Order: sequence, then C-alpha cells, then structure tokens
Amino acid sequence: MSDFDSNPFADPNFRNPFQDPSVTQVRNTAPAGLDDYNPFTDAKPTASGAAPKTAAPTMTTQPAIMRPTEEPPPYSQPPAQEQTQAASELLRRQDELEKKAAELDRREREMQALSASGRKNNWPPLPEKFPVAPCFYQDITVDIPVEFQKTVKIMYYLWMFHTGTLLANMIGCLAWFCVDGQRGVDFGLSILWFLLFTPCSFVCWFRPLYGAFRSDSSFRFFLFFFVYICQFGVYVLQCIGISGWGASGWISALTALNKKVIVGILMILVAAMFTTLAVLSLIMFKKIHAMYRTTGASFEKAQQEFATGLMSNKTVRTAAANAATSAAQASFKEQI
Repeated sequence: MSDFDSNPFADPNFRNPFQDPSVTQVRNTAPAGLDDYNPFTDAKPTASGAAPKTAAPTMTTQPAIMRPTEEPPPYSQPPAQEQTQAASELLRRQDELEKKAAELDRREREMQALSASGRKNNWPPLPEKFPVAPCFYQDITVDIPVEFQKTVKIMYYLWMFHTGTLLANMIGCLAWFCVDGQRGVDFGLSILWFLLFTPCSFVCWFRPLYGAFRSDSSFRFFLFFFVYICQFGVYVLQCIGISGWGASGWISALTALNKKVIVGILMILVAAMFTTLAVLSLIMFKKIHAMYRTTGASFEKAQQEFATGLMSNKTVRTAAANAATSAAQASFKEQI
C-alpha cells in the first residue's frame, strides 16, 4: 500500500511535459500578447507595447424590409381602358335618364295643356272645310308611354301597309277582270274587302291596342288578341288566293299568269305583299303578347274592367233600371 500513497511527481526521474523542448519552442515563437489573450472576451489580442485600438462607434441596425422588385400583376388594378369604358357607360346612362325625364316633363305639360283646352279629335287628318270631322284623337308621343311608343308606331305602319295591300289587291283584281271577263266576282269582292277591312281593322284591332298601352287595360288587350288572330287567319286566306274570294293570292296569280304575263306578275307582287303581312302580323302578335305578360294584366282584371265599364255606361244603367222596374211591376201585378 505504501506504493500507492507515494507522490509520483517527487520521483527524480519524472519529466515535466511542459518543459519538453518542442513545447518550449512553440511558446517562444508565439506572437506577442498571446499570453494576455482571453478567449471569453470579444477583444482581440494585441502586441505588447502597442496602443490599444479605439472601439468603432456602434451603429443602430433595423430589420430588413423586402421591397418589391416588380410591378403588381395587371389583375390587381383595373386598366385605364376599362375605367374609360365604365365612365362612358355611366355618362350614356345618365344622358338616357335625362332624355326620359325631359320627355316625361314634355308629355306632362302637353297633357295639362290639352286638359285645359280640351282634346280635339285629329284623326283621320281631314281638312277643316271637309264635311266629315275627324273621329279619333291620336298622338302616340303624348298618350303612349316611352317604352311602348316604338311598338305602337310599328303597328300603325303595319295598318297602313295593310290598307295599301288591299288597294293593290283591288287593282290586281281589276287587271285580272280586264283580261278575263269571268273574274267580275273577284273584282267586286276586292272592292268590298277594301271598303270593309280598312276601317274595321283600324277600329277593331289598332284602336284597342292603342288604348291598351295608353291605359294599361287588360280588357283591351284581350280584345286586340281575339280580333288580331282572326285578322291573321284572313291574311293567310288572302295569301293563298282561292279563285272567287276576291284576293290576288298565289293561286290566282299563277292562274292569271297563263292569261297575261304582265297581269300575272302584278298579282304575284300582291300575293307577296299578303305573305309579308301574314309574317309580320305573326311576329308582332308574339312580341305584343310577350310585352302584355310583363304589364301584370290578367283575365280576371279584364273581367273586372268589363263589368266596371259596362255598369258605368249610362245607356246600360238605364236599360238595367227599366228592366228591373218592369220585373217588379209584373211581380206586383201577379201578387194582386
């Protein structure tokens, strides 16, 4: 045990490792000031005898900010062209609203002036010295709302085209009668159709349509639809042109073409006019029916308007009162 308690450094043969020649050589060749270097400080070692360097002034730092190097994508900002189009669209709508407001003001002033002076009939436009006075008052720009004026004008022009077609039909039947003496019936019926259908078409379907758009009357709309569908059927028959019916339709035109080429061509033109009338009538019928469905009219409303208008008629009220008085007197006499 005595060997374990002895001091190993007291042995005379012990060699200090730090006194080794290789270690001492490295220590001697180390730079000056390394002995004073403390690795736990930020100061760098300096040579002995050198003046210490002054510390650099501290600068405050800020967090880095990423700046965009590209412009934002085009969808994030509306292009200038779209902005210009939107502005022009707003200006256009504003102009339309101002025009409508001016039109409504003008119509209101005209209505007030007419109500103050009284509405005078102005259709048909006859001379003042003519023995027959105008029968109707008609002014589409005053009576009809702005959104329906175009439709009413088209129907008025269609009625004028209808009248011109009947006149041309009468001329065609006259030419046919001149080349074929057996066509006197067709010529006579063509005169009748011109004299009958011209005023009846104006009174029976154009005036109801005019009044329907003027006062939003469901009863007038139903009256127009009923009469106009019958008018369309008449157009189809006249377009066919059955011989002996007084119409220069396709059958009559082809028959006359065998007699006289010029007369046949004239009647073919009339048949084309009847065909155009039938097609335009069907198109306008569908258009007006679509507009009618947006006005809120209905069959029940038409019945109410008919009953109200019927009972407001003085003649009808008088007749109903006379009938009720007669029935009461007869019942009283039976009881006696």
